[in-house]
Amino acid sequence: MTKQSFVLIERLPSVSEHKALWEAVGWGDVHTEMTSLSLASSIYGVVVEYDDEVIGMGRVVGDGAMYHYVQDVAVSPLYQGRGLGKLIIEKLMQYIDSRSVGPAFVGLFASHGKEAFYEQYGFANHAPNMTGMFKVVAK
Repeated sequence: MTKQSFVLIERLPSVSEHKALWEAVGWGDVHTEMTSLSLASSIYGVVVEYDDEVIGMGRVVGDGAMYHYVQDVAVSPLYQGRGLGKLIIEKLMQYIDSRSVGPAFVGLFASHGKEAFYEQYGFANHAPNMTGMFKVVAK
């Protein structure tokens, strides 16, 4: 029997991999048709595999120049607390840093209680000078 290790792969998750992780971390139901279009429009992505199963993911969306948004950083609850989220965010930030030719805005929305995780990478709440806002357009 060989010891399996975690492997970070530079690729986007498939729709089914994305759906499984999204639901595993409690983000709700997934609209797979929309997910397919969203993933296809991503700039960059990574997955973490263990024993040929995707157990972590993260991606970058945006214009590829000035604005980058870190999206869908998720690790299966069975594998959380092992540094995999750090591995994912560090790889996403390396990608953004390697493509930036000047100052770039990198944004994200942190899940409740996960703010400290992102603060260690320089992300900060800029209230009251700036307010993160979003709108959901329901169909």
